[in-house]
Amino acid sequence: RSTSGQQQESLFKSGTNVGVLAQQLFPGGSLIQFDSSNYEGMLTKTKELIEGGATTIFEATFREEGVFVMADILHKGEDGWEMYEVKSSTSIKGYHINDVSIQWRVLQKAGLNLTKAAIIHINNRYIRTGELDISKLFTMTDITNQVIEKQDQVQSNLREIWTMLKAGQPEIDIGPHCSNPFRCNFHALCWEHIAYPSVFNLYRMSGHQKFELYYKNIISYEDLSENISLSGIRATQVSSYQQNKPSINQEEIGSFLKTIHSPVSFFDFETFMEAIPRFNNQHPYQQMPFQYSLHIVSEEEKIKHWEFLGDENIDPRRELAERMLEDIPAHGSIIAYNQAFEKRIIKELANTFEDLKEELLALNDRFIDLITPFRGRSYYHPNFHGSFSLKSVLPALFPNDKELDYKNLEIQNGHMAMDTFAKLHQLKDPSKRNEIRQNLLDYCRLDTLAMVRIWEKLRECAAPKPRIT
Repeated sequence: RSTSGQQQESLFKSGTNVGVLAQQLFPGGSLIQFDSSNYEGMLTKTKELIEGGATTIFEATFREEGVFVMADILHKGEDGWEMYEVKSSTSIKGYHINDVSIQWRVLQKAGLNLTKAAIIHINNRYIRTGELDISKLFTMTDITNQVIEKQDQVQSNLREIWTMLKAGQPEIDIGPHCSNPFRCNFHALCWEHIAYPSVFNLYRMSGHQKFELYYKNIISYEDLSENISLSGIRATQVSSYQQNKPSINQEEIGSFLKTIHSPVSFFDFETFMEAIPRFNNQHPYQQMPFQYSLHIVSEEEKIKHWEFLGDENIDPRRELAERMLEDIPAHGSIIAYNQAFEKRIIKELANTFEDLKEELLALNDRFIDLITPFRGRSYYHPNFHGSFSLKSVLPALFPNDKELDYKNLEIQNGHMAMDTFAKLHQLKDPSKRNEIRQNLLDYCRLDTLAMVRIWEKLRECAAPKPRIT
């Protein structure tokens, strides 16, 4: 399963939880239970509640003109019905207004007198203190005017959709619409003519520029070489692929390695996010560190491993911060991969715990980013395919090393780790809990072991082999 698929599934579950919580803003409402085997029953129940004088209905269900909708919250005000759509995002998106606009049309066709349309979404400025305050957790924004203005467009779009559905498969070329606002379920089918790698793998080229090349029939790296003059990383990327060998600058790698001092600490955080904060001094979607892995290479080049995994039932930040300060040596370099993340989390911990602030911020002065020689073109492998993430660099440098293969783990990427820990407090089976915690430890351990092996690989490439100082 792809990371993007996991993210979408996680967001869907998060949105469901947020939707249930938002119902508390309208106490006493009646819920239409979703039943995929009985849509007619949902429609009938909604009609019965409205005719019976219900004033608030959750998941009110309607079908008109062949369009089936479920309104998150339908509330009867003094002048008519008010419709509230609940979103787990922290701001209103354009497609949210489109979503509400088509619901508005369907509910009006069903005979409801609608007077208001609003979106309820997460207020990311809310910081929990004590009991959860849902009146502060949520922001309610009236979009009635925008929805009314869109009704002609909705009608036109519906006609277009029905025309398309009655016809055969549409002949539409790929474009930005394939992933905006979300990745299309037919992406693999429509993109099967795109060879790998292609212009779409070029490093940090905007989507607009990539499609400009595509529409000119410049797709493969061979097409690029014949038509486009590339520079920087993109030039290295294409030439390395065509020559089928890495591009290595031994002198630059040596200069980078000289900045690293013993003992060398290879460090990595894992964090989780929650739409609904569970702990004090936590805001919605805050990246909460719950785990770290630390490999330390001494001056004698002996390797030791330290790790921490917080209790999922309590705020892990304080214990994590204290343990981290104990485990990381008082001097020497701290290596991270894409260090901005680790440094930001440490800064947030420092701002949370005033008594640890000085010690924590001192760590940030010692960080060195292992991504530097790759992003700086000192080492480029054709199998990077324009990505310098750890998950791209590691298999390119160690293609047959089972010890360094994330696919051998139960948890294979950071998003899986985040999602797993965020839900772990709901698990009641202690044996399953212990198994999952071990899977989390295994994953995070590999992140820092991978950095050790990459560092060793760079040392092999630099001539002569440098010593750590």
